Amino acid sequence: MVEFSTPMPNAGSLQNDTFAVKPAIVLALAALADWLFYAQRIGISAVVFAVALACGALLANFARLNKTQLLLAGVLVLAALVPAIEEFNAASFFFIVLALGIGLSLTTGPKLTGAGEQAAALCNLYLIGPFRLFRDAIGAFNLPALTAGFTTWFIPVVLTGIFGFLFVSANPLLEKWIGLMNPGSATSFIGAGRVLFWVLALSIVWPFIHVRWRRRSEVTADLAAAETETQDAQSQTVDFLGVATILRSLILFNLLFAVQTALDVFFLWGNATLPADISYAAYAHRGAYPLILTALLAAGFVLVAMRPGGPAEQSKIIRPLVYLWVAQNVLLVASSILRLDLYVQIYLLTWWRIAALIWMLLVAFGLLLIVARIRLNRSNEWLIRANLVTLTATLYVCSLVNFTAIIADYNVDHSREVSGKGFTVDINYLFQLGPQALPAINRAIALRGSDPNLVSRRDCLVEQHRSDLASWRAWGFRSWRLQRTLEAQQKRSTVS
Repeated sequence: MVEFSTPMPNAGSLQNDTFAVKPAIVLALAALADWLFYAQRIGISAVVFAVALACGALLANFARLNKTQLLLAGVLVLAALVPAIEEFNAASFFFIVLALGIGLSLTTGPKLTGAGEQAAALCNLYLIGPFRLFRDAIGAFNLPALTAGFTTWFIPVVLTGIFGFLFVSANPLLEKWIGLMNPGSATSFIGAGRVLFWVLALSIVWPFIHVRWRRRSEVTADLAAAETETQDAQSQTVDFLGVATILRSLILFNLLFAVQTALDVFFLWGNATLPADISYAAYAHRGAYPLILTALLAAGFVLVAMRPGGPAEQSKIIRPLVYLWVAQNVLLVASSILRLDLYVQIYLLTWWRIAALIWMLLVAFGLLLIVARIRLNRSNEWLIRANLVTLTATLYVCSLVNFTAIIADYNVDHSREVSGKGFTVDINYLFQLGPQALPAINRAIALRGSDPNLVSRRDCLVEQHRSDLASWRAWGFRSWRLQRTLEAQQKRSTVS
């Protein structure tokens, strides 16, 4: 088993590992990422950055490179860059990420045996590695008192800043108030978004530059040695996610979330009057997705902070704060659902909006399951199983629902032609939904009058449906019901 170890390094070990050169490389790569990606569309720039990151990793770890694997790693990375050169998309991005991780493991890591060790090494690199930047930066000072105080406040302040940034992006009122506090343009170049981008870039690049691969046996031996050497200084050390850090975090989080909760209760649920330069639609729409991301980050923090057997799990002070914070997150999800509903009432339904609604419900239920795990003293395995059961049940129910027909019927029923408000029905989108939208398409054509072009497109869709059912092998109960509905509509139109 290979682990990506994260010991608190001291100043001497960092200096012996050419630590002074590595921050310069990391800063250069972060600056390159800013130039390539910030407020820019991504294409060949992903390939340029991947090459720069690979070269930076080789330069920073040249003394420990496995020269025999260097050619293989280079060929692997170059092959993974070909899809991104062709077109940058989710698949080509996945290949870049995978090849960079495997290439780093081949050239700087120990010999891995089996896919399990390789997968564990990549998970540690991408999931745990980014958090090492903060611990390594703190450990470089080798000042126990300063380190302890800085550690207990670093995570609360940083995460509060991230949550605050998400709230500002989701709430035009907060954005306006922040703008009033900082009206000048001198700092417009260095905004909250750019600062967050730099933090993320530095965190992602750091594990590629300051590489630490260890086998489990080596990690255990190192931890035992470190414990022997630091027995006299244990009173001066602090857990990076100890009770003090978690308590400060929860207090700040609850205060920050209370501001957003109060604004939602007052303006979104209470229909209070907004300032003249902020429309109700803008307030309702902008926060739907950022607030869901906020809830997911909150859930991740609760899982880490309230880990089974951890120091904070049994705290009589922390538990109520966790429950209060989760309750505020559930209310945020409910507000996101209401925002989405208000937006759909105006701009009608799409597949993505239905998917977003289902996802929001799953997030809300997942938050409640986290509370259940803490309250019932269950393990994280129980929480994973409960979420998997919920996801499986949701997918099963969704497989029985004809969302295409629901979207099409809703869009026709709530269009301006029928309800007298909102947007006109997007007939082109209805055609894109396929044959299951035919009943709604027939109604939309009837509302618009007999347009020969629309009738011709409708007939083509009907013919497509009939050809799909030409063989008994393609029979489906949903298609059969659609055929019966179309025949009934045709009879009614013939009689009329």
